[in-house]
Amino acid sequence: MSKDLTIANKWQQLKEHTKARVALGHVGTSLPLREVLALKHAHAMAKDAIVTKLDVEGLSQKCKAQEIPYQTFKSRASDRLEYLKRPDLGRQLLFNTNLTKTEKVDIVFVITDGLSAKAVNTYAFKVLNHLLPNLNDIYTFAVTLVEHGRVAIGDAVAEFYHADFVAVCIGERPGLSSPESMGIYTTYHPKIGFTDERRNCISNIHANGLSGKQGAQLLQYLIEKSFALKISGVTLKLEVGEILKI
Repeated sequence: MSKDLTIANKWQQLKEHTKARVALGHVGTSLPLREVLALKHAHAMAKDAIVTKLDVEGLSQKCKAQEIPYQTFKSRASDRLEYLKRPDLGRQLLFNTNLTKTEKVDIVFVITDGLSAKAVNTYAFKVLNHLLPNLNDIYTFAVTLVEHGRVAIGDAVAEFYHADFVAVCIGERPGLSSPESMGIYTTYHPKIGFTDERRNCISNIHANGLSGKQGAQLLQYLIEKSFALKISGVTLKLEVGEILKI
């Protein structure tokens, strides 16, 4: 077997294990037409994901069906365009008379669109359905649905609930291999003004990444460790392979 053929086989083997664009081939000095069209299609899907809307009605129905206390919020970004132009407004809650002051909870789960509402519409409850039954007898919790939210808006929601812990389920920046990836950012004793070193992150929950069950396992680990050690962020290590036994 020639050296060139051996290298080609190795690239093909790698291609079987990744969505990254490797071993695309060539036509002369250019990419094959099918790869050019596939790239354009992936780029269009990523752009579309940014403007998808949070399914407030559908997510509300899921909360009602499971008798989970929930409220809906909006950030101070008035629409999608302002949200994209003004990240600072996506970190601030818009308070209005429709909000109901509630008793303190241990944990508040924030479901917000981020940069791919389709991701949280699809995967938020795939995680919560695995997680919440394990929390019922240990913690009090609530769910909030926030339109046009950034990660840090979870701190404002947590202060509203006087919560000890916040988990923000948010659509991640869409890429060319996954336009609908969800991340979960967790913070212990959250306060408005906290920066990202105070948070832990579970990333890449999507069809070709972490499953809802795996996301729930990692989130439960962070909840238990944060409450036990009273910390979150860079001082709390998340060993994904060890936790998931992979």
